[in-house]
Amino acid sequence: MPRMPQVLGLGEAMVEFNQSKRDEPNYLQGFGGDVSNFLIAAARQGAATGFVSAVGNDHFGQLLLDLWRAENVDTSTVRVDQDAPTGVYFVSHGENGHRFDYLRAGSAASRYAPSHLPLDAIALAKVLHLSGISLAIGVSACDSALAAIDYARKHGVKVSFDTNLRLKLWPLARARAVMTEAIRAADICLPSWDDVTLLTGHEDKDAIVDALLNLGPKIVALKLGREGAYIAMPDERRVVPGRVVQAVDATGAGDCFGGAFIARIVAGDDPFSAARYANVAAALSTQGFGAVAPIPHKATVEQALAE
Repeated sequence: MPRMPQVLGLGEAMVEFNQSKRDEPNYLQGFGGDVSNFLIAAARQGAATGFVSAVGNDHFGQLLLDLWRAENVDTSTVRVDQDAPTGVYFVSHGENGHRFDYLRAGSAASRYAPSHLPLDAIALAKVLHLSGISLAIGVSACDSALAAIDYARKHGVKVSFDTNLRLKLWPLARARAVMTEAIRAADICLPSWDDVTLLTGHEDKDAIVDALLNLGPKIVALKLGREGAYIAMPDERRVVPGRVVQAVDATGAGDCFGGAFIARIVAGDDPFSAARYANVAAALSTQGFGAVAPIPHKATVEQALAE
């Protein structure tokens, strides 16, 4: 019998087409989406996870459903929209590096409405996780995300929020206003350096975490890439060093950190121990290509920690 999800994520996943070689019209199919990556990372660390989202009634939607089922991410709260497509994006490679082209306007996930929320599942979860992208993909999706946060808080469910600022989706002023309200309602904030310096206007890590803690979260885990993470709570803070590895691709490493961190929090770890574990998981995820395939499983992370 499937376990009830302890960690629910709300957001959009997409099917990726990544150009295999520069100047050649061949694309390799993969998957993208920050919350999806987060949930797969949490599931591979042993957490019971579920996705609150929507896909189209199309081949790409079925591919995503198959992915989540294979990764032990519960899909009973994924809605299949009969009238909207699953979002896709293309990664092309040229002289100026990677180029991303998104076909997500009007996607099933962007049309997700508050009336679609699985309220019973949210009330039974331990953590509800969202990101800035969850808020940015559409007005209806944003309303749904804010309603989910409100419902979670009323039922004693902790809220985890990753800033994941994408200025292609919305202007900075709107992002700052809406994300500030989400952070006010969050128990755990998982910002990345580039995002949060723009959102707060600060360049000093203590000033950044002070600004975030003053909004309301009890835990801030500021992701610092290879340097590790700065874990801050109202009464204690310190940098938890990262693990040094030979990295080849950092795609999705921040999502991997977040999923591993929340999985360990749910398992009972204190934030500093959870960050130590998550730093190792994220570092290991950079040793392969893509966001999903290199995410390590719990046994691999524990072996690396033991070493």
